Amino acid sequence: MISQHSHRKDEHVSLAEKFYADNHLFDGLRFVSTGLPKYALNDIDLSTKIGPLTLKIPFYIEAMSGGSAHTKEINHRLAEIAKSCGLAMAVGSESVGLSDPTVSDSFTIVRETNPDGILFANIGANHGVEDAQKAVDLISANALEVHVNTAQELIMPEGDREFHFIKNIKNIVSSLQVPVIVKEVGFGMSKETIEQLLSLGVQYVNVSGHGGTNFAAIENFRRPSKDMNYLEDWGLNTVESLLESRSLMNQLTVIASGGVKSPLDAAKCIALSASAVGVAGYFLHEIIHKDNDQIIRDINEWQSGLKSIMVMLNCRTIADLQEKRLILTPELLSYLKQRNLDY
Repeated sequence: MISQHSHRKDEHVSLAEKFYADNHLFDGLRFVSTGLPKYALNDIDLSTKIGPLTLKIPFYIEAMSGGSAHTKEINHRLAEIAKSCGLAMAVGSESVGLSDPTVSDSFTIVRETNPDGILFANIGANHGVEDAQKAVDLISANALEVHVNTAQELIMPEGDREFHFIKNIKNIVSSLQVPVIVKEVGFGMSKETIEQLLSLGVQYVNVSGHGGTNFAAIENFRRPSKDMNYLEDWGLNTVESLLESRSLMNQLTVIASGGVKSPLDAAKCIALSASAVGVAGYFLHEIIHKDNDQIIRDINEWQSGLKSIMVMLNCRTIADLQEKRLILTPELLSYLKQRNLDY
């Protein structure tokens, strides 16, 4: 019989697809193109670094799945795609795999399928060092995502009501030998939060802003009374979160996720400070509606599209793209002013 925890993982996947929708999150940003390119398409280098890790491609499959028979099959397919395309991949929260060994194979299947790939383990920030190390060991991970998800937990009917994030993050960062990425789950990060994480020794953050998979809406839908819908727009969106992080990009590595659905979205995230871009909802939607070969073709088109954008911006490397400035809407300029942020 499936456990309540495993059932919740299946619900999350189903509801993520139910609430999947096009957004216009990145429409408020525009590049200034060049008419006289310096580089050919084959000159463009898409590689990027997260600490000691080199990613051949700056976007990757973000955490979304694992913990049940159904999500095992999703993880298997995602791992096959990641292996074929040379993408890094994160798994969903492994807490269920640690507490219930009968579903641990829904995570280990990823390493079995992609033995040489770059994989990110995943555990919640209410877990301590021992569980964090077990999460890494379970899939022989190259890095660990520690997710902070206060809003999700408080809306979730069976979620946490006490939080030990600060102590746990500090201990995990100081104890583990792999890069530790502190990641939001779609509610964004302020400059103040990122500065606090820096003070704890964190060197890698995924700001994961509002605009993609909406865990406030998902968890509220799971509530019997569905009475917390007023929090469905909670948090900072991905663009705002990247603007918050931009002045700190020389002190730590910033990763973006939340609502990224095209190579142009990814390019804009990188121009706002991101060294890499996680994509979850879009790939989950693809998995549900397309076969692996179609998705692999789409990913190859993303790579070609991103290279084309970089040619039109005279950017040979991801570092070049990070230096590009974007034209902002009056609304974003007002946001910068109200938050006293430089751009």
